[in-house]
Amino acid sequence: MAKLSIKARQIKREKLVDHYAKKRKELKEAGDFRALDLLPRNSSAVRLKNRCQLTGRPRGYMRHFGICRNVFRDMALDGKIPGVKKSSW
Repeated sequence: MAKLSIKARQIKREKLVDHYAKKRKELKEAGDFRALDLLPRNSSAVRLKNRCQLTGRPRGYMRHFGICRNVFRDMALDGKIPGVKKSSW
């Protein structure tokens, strides 16, 4: 489980990216890179990291579900994810 401060930082970045997305796009299209430099650094979408919604784990992230592989496995075994079952052969 990631530290709460790391999860909070990620949420803060996501809010900044949403807030400045329109302005950032307009400045890029206009080619005004000087004004683009004046925007907050964390408002860039490149600085976002995919993290598990439940634990905040950055590795083993499954995009389709929004969770990491460990949580996915536990939820699948408990039957909490519809249409997913453990395979055996």
